[in-house]
Amino acid sequence: MSTGGQKLDRQMDALNEAGCRRIFADRKSSKNDLRPELQACHAFLNTGDTLVVPSLDRYGRSLKDLINMVGELRNREIGFTSLHERLDTTTPGGRLVFHVFAALAEFIRELIVAGTREGLAAARARGNVGGRPSVVDEKILRMARDMLPNPENSITAIAKMLGVSPGTLYNHIPDLQELRAGGIAHQLEGAER
Repeated sequence: MSTGGQKLDRQMDALNEAGCRRIFADRKSSKNDLRPELQACHAFLNTGDTLVVPSLDRYGRSLKDLINMVGELRNREIGFTSLHERLDTTTPGGRLVFHVFAALAEFIRELIVAGTREGLAAARARGNVGGRPSVVDEKILRMARDMLPNPENSITAIAKMLGVSPGTLYNHIPDLQELRAGGIAHQLEGAER
């Protein structure tokens, strides 16, 4: 049930009339993941059983949640019936209706993803790249490149002096390792002379 003021009597009567052998009653909102009676119900069910609910909104928080839970029941060879919607996955017609629900949910998800991609593409076309603003500019990169060949300057120390993270230097200076290696090699050559 959703609110403290609601009574379970009507739902219990419907489940008893449907011939349920055991009734589990959560007094918490279906929006909440912590539904101990629902968990106990799922643990109680065995292959060949049918879970009967008064209505779909009493069982799941969302269509996605319903589809996932009923899919798990189906994998365990447990049927599912919703009295209010007259949905029964133990019949071919009931399974068809439930698959239509699943297909609609997937279609809606795909529309949302496509809309998001189109929105991002339109924003990029207008010059908005999104994401966090860059903390580095050409001046900082130039200063880092000048300091990297000197082996006395660690990458961490260079990053700290420039006010950026070492990861930022690695991300923005693809040849960072070569610059370090070139400076060390140059210093070694000078020491040999």
